[in-house]
Amino acid sequence: MGRAQSRPAGNLTKRQQVVFDFIKGYIETHGVSPSYEEIRRNFGFGSYNSVQKHLKQLVAKGFLKTPWDNQKRALTLVEPGPSTTILPLLGRVAAGRPIEAIANPDTVEVPEMLLRGEDNFALRVVGDSMVDEGIRDGDIVIVKRQRDAENGQTVVALIGDDATIKQYYRRGTRVELRPANPRLSAIVVEEGDLQVQGIVVGLIRKFHR
Repeated sequence: MGRAQSRPAGNLTKRQQVVFDFIKGYIETHGVSPSYEEIRRNFGFGSYNSVQKHLKQLVAKGFLKTPWDNQKRALTLVEPGPSTTILPLLGRVAAGRPIEAIANPDTVEVPEMLLRGEDNFALRVVGDSMVDEGIRDGDIVIVKRQRDAENGQTVVALIGDDATIKQYYRRGTRVELRPANPRLSAIVVEEGDLQVQGIVVGLIRKFHR
């Protein structure tokens, strides 16, 4: 699993963190940002250049915004967004070959809240077999890698060399892979002829104009 891309304090040096904490505390107390002079005096900087240097670093790292017109006391805090993780985008869910065999996968940034456990990957959906479950052509599904599934779970499975995304139902020694599209028929295979690659735990919709 990839590294989180949120704005933890560890992204700053100790000095930058102290400057940021001062500005943040000042804004929370006074409702406006401190002036350059107040920042300079608080930290004993010898010139405004030192103040500007620290502010530029905080802006570059995504912690502050500065006004485009150099308005005084107009520094604003950047609210942190949700933590994200970089996942391998292993190809298309109906790519016609084993998922693990896809070399040099692309990557995709996904919210950590979509993940389940440590071993997750992403696939791009091809086709409309799961449209009634809200999974559309072109969407990216987040998959928790595991080799078994419970009835009713949406799985990514291999049948021979073909990858498919369907709802999983065990029927004795057979498995029924059920689409969520009334125009399509279920696939029924012997349990030994199917390999569950993982269960779908999240979805990212790609909008197109």
